[in-house]
Amino acid sequence: MNLAIAYWCVLIAALLPYIWVSVAKASGERYDNRDPRGWTARQTNPRVHRANAAQLNGYEAFAPFAAGVVLAQLAGVATDRIALLAVLFVVFRILHGLVYVAGWKHSLRSLVWFVAFACVVVLYVQAALQVA
Repeated sequence: MNLAIAYWCVLIAALLPYIWVSVAKASGERYDNRDPRGWTARQTNPRVHRANAAQLNGYEAFAPFAAGVVLAQLAGVATDRIALLAVLFVVFRILHGLVYVAGWKHSLRSLVWFVAFACVVVLYVQAALQVA
């Protein structure tokens, strides 16, 4: 694997929230772009709210992940390791969104969230160890 893979993963992670909000918009009543937050609040389909929550969680996860990839690269962490962690992060973030939108067990959602989060933590730890 090479660093380009990690960069593609950063792009995918940046786009994931837009996928989940598209699912939210498609799952409810006719979408009203004049009042998107009010529209979301008025929806009775729980899938709309779960997909919206997956979107918000995706935004929250993106910045630490992107920074972790950059810091690991700047610190000189092996590119194969960065790429592997980035791929794992994206895979588990996709799983997180799917589990969230589907409304499956919350413990499964938390588990896949944790694995993706662990990938970010390992990126930071690897960077710190490399420069220490």
